[in-house]
Amino acid sequence: MSKPPFSISEKTANLVGRIAEQIGMVHGSGAYGRNLHLRKINRLRSIRSSTAIEGNTLSLQQVTDVIEGRRVVGNPREIREVKNAYEAYERILSLDPFSVKDFLAAHKLMTAGLVEETGVFRSGDVGIFSGDRIVHLGARPGFVPKLVADLFEWAKHSETHPLIKSSVMHFEIEFIHPFADGNGRMGRLWQTLVLSGWYEIFAWLPVETIVYENQAEYYAVLGRAGKAADSSEFIEFMLDAVSSALSQLPTRKITDIITDKNTDKLSKTELEFLQGIIGFLENNGEINNFRAQLLTNKSADSVKKYFARLVEAGILTAHGANKARKYRLNKKRDD
Repeated sequence: MSKPPFSISEKTANLVGRIAEQIGMVHGSGAYGRNLHLRKINRLRSIRSSTAIEGNTLSLQQVTDVIEGRRVVGNPREIREVKNAYEAYERILSLDPFSVKDFLAAHKLMTAGLVEETGVFRSGDVGIFSGDRIVHLGARPGFVPKLVADLFEWAKHSETHPLIKSSVMHFEIEFIHPFADGNGRMGRLWQTLVLSGWYEIFAWLPVETIVYENQAEYYAVLGRAGKAADSSEFIEFMLDAVSSALSQLPTRKITDIITDKNTDKLSKTELEFLQGIIGFLENNGEINNFRAQLLTNKSADSVKKYFARLVEAGILTAHGANKARKYRLNKKRDD
């Protein structure tokens, strides 16, 4: 049961402290835990982003339609990938993050109908390619079961902080590459699973979306860490992503930011839109149309209309023109 190679840098220690503070603020408000609509959107964002990292081209709206049972015109394999990922993410709170049996069961959910070797460790060699060049060769198949068992045994008994432990497991799953397909999706799922055992909020935190938005860096860091056979740099990258995802969540109740006098002017759908962006606005100061689309699963035209309504209601102010336009909370609103 040897410790995987990694070190805890000053940056990592600072990120752990910052994330703990962010969780305390989000958890203390209770605003996110009660917001089932926002949690649902974030679960769909996680699924869309994790599959998109692997080349799935379905949009967030298409992913939503697939999960909600509406007909989607798209690649049948990609539709199956989304359905499978949804099944796996829906089981997060019932899986044991340190059980190899559950690990294989989750892989079966994730890859059913997509690969021949589903829910089992691969029987052949596998490599990660960049074009025609191999950038990483996975462990020989005969070593895979013991390497995974050793990793899970270490994680189960180690007192390493869950933020660090989850990142190490994510990296080591990628490094070992235990499956014929689905290793990236499983690595990201398992980090979410480990973190969910620490704080349930992580079951609905779309860290995968931040990874997707920084996909090139994600693979570059994975490559450098893999070459060094040390996950220290990857830990820093993933903790940055966790902190960024948390910065999009509300840390106060919406009525602590905007009074009922303002929100009473809004329809149910307008209020849901505001709830979807209020955390990002509160923590980042301003928001644009594209970011609001990602946060709320609305089209560009719909977001434009919602923003116009919130400006009309005196809740937001608009700055800039056309694609450069951004929106901020109206500090002069009638509170």
